[in-house]
Order: sequence, then structure tokens, then C-alpha cells
Amino acid sequence: MRWIIKLDEGLARLSNLCGWVACIAMILMAVNVFYDVVSRYAFNEVSIGMQEMEWHLYSIVFLFGIPYALRTDGHVRVDVFYTNWSNKAKAWVNLVGAVIFVLPFAYLIATYGYAFALDSYSMGEGSGDPGGLPHRYLIKSVIPITAFFIATAGLGMITYALRVMSGEKSYASEHSAGGLA
Repeated sequence: MRWIIKLDEGLARLSNLCGWVACIAMILMAVNVFYDVVSRYAFNEVSIGMQEMEWHLYSIVFLFGIPYALRTDGHVRVDVFYTNWSNKAKAWVNLVGAVIFVLPFAYLIATYGYAFALDSYSMGEGSGDPGGLPHRYLIKSVIPITAFFIATAGLGMITYALRVMSGEKSYASEHSAGGLA
């Protein structure tokens, strides 16, 4: 059981790292949007590259936010039923959900995302707009990278569920403290 604790804590650190990356990207995106609005309305200047950077940063926020949301139980679920269940029932739902949905989903994202990024790289894909960002494969390569982190978050759901089933952890006490550890 000791190795599950160590594994779970390591997986939690990876998911928290993803949360920090998403947070930094969100701050950069807010600064980018502020700059874009001020330059457009105060100086009548428009930068296609900065506008494209907005959706690149949003992609990073979204893609790195998924593993963090999975770990902190911040994802969408039918909480009407889930909230009133026992910790063991919740653990079973999370364990089965991770095995049946999260891990296969991460595998599909990794497989197709890798081919998607590789095609973009081999074409030397860049923005079609003048003044846009070159090297579009960089943002597309984030897709298979985050698939790895989604898989580790799914494994983290499994290890945490095993800790709850053993009686060591609890979903209710962790949620009242603002998320899983």
C-alpha cells in the first residue's frame, strides 16, 4: 500500500504542475488580450500574431486544465447522485470512470494528436494570415503532450480511489478543504 501512496502523491504533483501551467497561460492570455484591446482602440493598431497568440494560450489553458480538473474533482459529472453516495461508492465510480473513459480517451488523443502534430510539422505549417504566427506545429504538439498528463491524471484518479477504498482518504473531507491533495 505504501507504493500506492507514493505513486498517488507523485501523480498529484504532476496534475498540480499542469494547473500551474494553465494558470500562467491564463495570466499571459489576459495580458495579451489587454494589450490587443488597448493597441486596437487607443492606437488603431492590429497585430494578427497577437490575436493568434490569444487562442494559442487559450488552448494551453484548456488542455493543461483538464488534468488538473480531473485531479481536483473539478470536472463535470452528475453530482445530483454522486454527492449523496458513500466514499466507497464514489471511489468505485471514479475508478471505473478512469479505466473506462479517461485512459482510453487519453490514448485516442495521444494517437491522433501525435499524427496531427507530425503532419503539421512535416508541412511546415504556419499561419495563413500575413503577420500571423509561424510554426503552428508547436501549438498542435501540445495536444499529445497533454494526453500524457490526462493519462497520469486518470491513473491518479485510480490511485486516489484505492486510497479511499482502503479508508486512508476521504472525498468529503478533501472537498470541504477546497479540492484533493
